Amino acid sequence: MAPVLFYFAFTQQPYWFIGVLVFAVFTDVLDGFLARILNQITPMGSHLDSWGDFIIYSTMAICAWVLWPDIILREQLYFIIIVVSFTLPVCIGLIKFHTVSSYHTWSVKLAVAVTVVGYILLFTDLSDWPFRFAALFCLYAAIEEIMITLLIPHELVDVRTAWQALKYRQKHKAAINKTQEKNRNAEIR
Repeated sequence: MAPVLFYFAFTQQPYWFIGVLVFAVFTDVLDGFLARILNQITPMGSHLDSWGDFIIYSTMAICAWVLWPDIILREQLYFIIIVVSFTLPVCIGLIKFHTVSSYHTWSVKLAVAVTVVGYILLFTDLSDWPFRFAALFCLYAAIEEIMITLLIPHELVDVRTAWQALKYRQKHKAAINKTQEKNRNAEIR
C-alpha cells in the first residue's frame, strides 16, 4: 500500500490518499484478527507485521508533509512527538537486539487507533485536538516500549505490557539463579 499512498501524495490527491490509508489500516487490523482467529501467529509473522506497520507509519509522516505542509508546520510539535514515538523504540530495539522489536503492546495498538483517527480529522480540517491528544498517547506508548526493551534480557515478540516484561524478567532471573545454584552444588561434589 505504501507505493499507492506515495503516488496519491505526490500527485496531490489527498482524498484518494485518505481513502487508501483507511483501507490499509483496515487490512492491517483484519490480518492481525485473522491470524489470531486461525491460530496462525508466528514470530516471523509478528516481525513482518511490525515491519509493515513501520513502513505505513513512515509513509503517513512523509506523505502528510507532502500533502499538507502548512498543517505540519502548525502542528510540528505534535507531529515530531508522534514521529519520535514510533522511531525511537524501534532504534533502541535495533541497538539492543539487532532486530526490530515486535511487542504489539496494548498501548501501541490504542495509540495507533487514536493517531489514525486524529490524523484523518486533522488533515480533513475537521478537528486538530484529537491529533494533539494522540501525540501524548503515542509518547506514553513509546515509553512503555522502551521500558520493555530495557527490561527483557533478549528479544521477545508479542509482549503486551511493561508489567508482562517485568514478570518475564523476574522468571528469567529466577531460572538463571537456579541454574547457577545447581552448578555450584555440582562443583562442590
